Amino acid sequence: MPLATLRAVADTPNGSPIDLATIVKAYDVRGLAPQQLDETVAHALGAAAADVLGVAGKAGQGDGTLVIGHDMRPTSPTLVDAFARGVTDRGGDVLVIGLCSTDGLYFASGHLGAPGAMFTASHNPAAYNGIKMCFAGAKPVGTGTGLDEVRSLAQQFLDTAGTDGGGVPVAPRTGTRSDRDLLGEYAAHLRTLVPLGGSRPLKVVVDAGNGMAGLTAPAVLGTEAGLTELPLEVVPMYFELDGTFPNHEANPLEPANLVDLQEAVVEHGGDIGLAFDGDADRVFVVDEKGDPVSPSAVTAMVALRELAKSPGATILHNLITSRAVPEQVSAAGGTPVRTRVGHSFIKAEMARTGAVFGGEHSAHFYFKDFWGADTGMLAAMHVLAALGEQDGPLSELVAEFDPYSASGEINSTVTDVAGTTAAVRERWEARGGVVDTMDGLTVSSPEGEQPAWWFNLRPSNTEPLLRLNAEGADAATMERVRDEVLAQVRGGDA
Repeated sequence: MPLATLRAVADTPNGSPIDLATIVKAYDVRGLAPQQLDETVAHALGAAAADVLGVAGKAGQGDGTLVIGHDMRPTSPTLVDAFARGVTDRGGDVLVIGLCSTDGLYFASGHLGAPGAMFTASHNPAAYNGIKMCFAGAKPVGTGTGLDEVRSLAQQFLDTAGTDGGGVPVAPRTGTRSDRDLLGEYAAHLRTLVPLGGSRPLKVVVDAGNGMAGLTAPAVLGTEAGLTELPLEVVPMYFELDGTFPNHEANPLEPANLVDLQEAVVEHGGDIGLAFDGDADRVFVVDEKGDPVSPSAVTAMVALRELAKSPGATILHNLITSRAVPEQVSAAGGTPVRTRVGHSFIKAEMARTGAVFGGEHSAHFYFKDFWGADTGMLAAMHVLAALGEQDGPLSELVAEFDPYSASGEINSTVTDVAGTTAAVRERWEARGGVVDTMDGLTVSSPEGEQPAWWFNLRPSNTEPLLRLNAEGADAATMERVRDEVLAQVRGGDA
């Protein structure tokens, strides 16, 4: 299609175009805003996304719309405006759904059959912002599935801005922008997947961390979106949308950020506590005693509920989840499939295998009924339903799903990642350990050895770190393995 006049984009604040390789990661865009991600960069990325996601030049044709949502960070609205201009400059239409959770954006993409972009930096501190993109039907955009092309094309636009014929080419027919609130439809859809009307009354303490669950929890679990009242008493914590995170970082993976919720559950006599990250695509669960529930236990619990609906179905779990997950899936007649860590791998396997559900140790939970995408709220609803269908406390319910002892993820800074990993492999393999290199180094106890154990040592993609996860049949076994591996990794026993 012939191109009309060209619109140049200005340089970034430091006087030269940014190297997008510094902010375009494996799965998303993420950087300091506005130092690395400003309106100029967002405009170029929007224009590139229009081309790569297939809406450029299709304005007014029905299939040329890109959906955009954003979180509560102060920089999000202006970045959305700039990104939207990039899309419309390239001849694509834009539908802005405003404030939403990341799974709210995935809902919009699936429900409307349109590609999408979500402005969020998830659990990162307030100084950051970012973009998660997807094709129509919430299909992931990452390295190898479109994000490389977005980066390269946007970089071209930035590098040629201000030169003759450079910048973002403006299409002969530019697109239009419209706005629509989908919160009510999102909430109604989730309620069709997990009806909670028949639950026994539950007191649910929810820590939104000043993130997007402050918007979605009242809509889904309450009546803010005009839905009928559920037998849930929601005790709100930090529901005020505030991207400066005045109470604590919205990263429940860090134990310090769970303390307020743990104390509140006990103080209010709650049946359960739910903690969401900043963009509310992950959920962490606390029982009535204030004790954290392992994401692996949540994975096993939800897996069995999905298998009850789809007997014999495939369930995915990444290789760091507890061995209890595949054991319980197999015992229930399902087919467990082990994957690498990372949502791009899980989502690709969801599509390849037709799995009904997938879970990660990081509290990402994926559902076939939700276009294969991850949603913290839907996982939370499954746990609420399981708890509400029986009379016992949550601690008793989850005990059957959490029989082993796990270390959690432990990071160690090392100077030679490959050499250290090789030395650890040599030692444990010499002892008869079963070695697997699907994602980093996994070593399992020799066949027949009791108590059984395993550990995984995985390099960071961005830092000189090795991440250790260990599990044992009991605490003493896990601690023995954990401590010996850490001593070797950290040089005390090389």
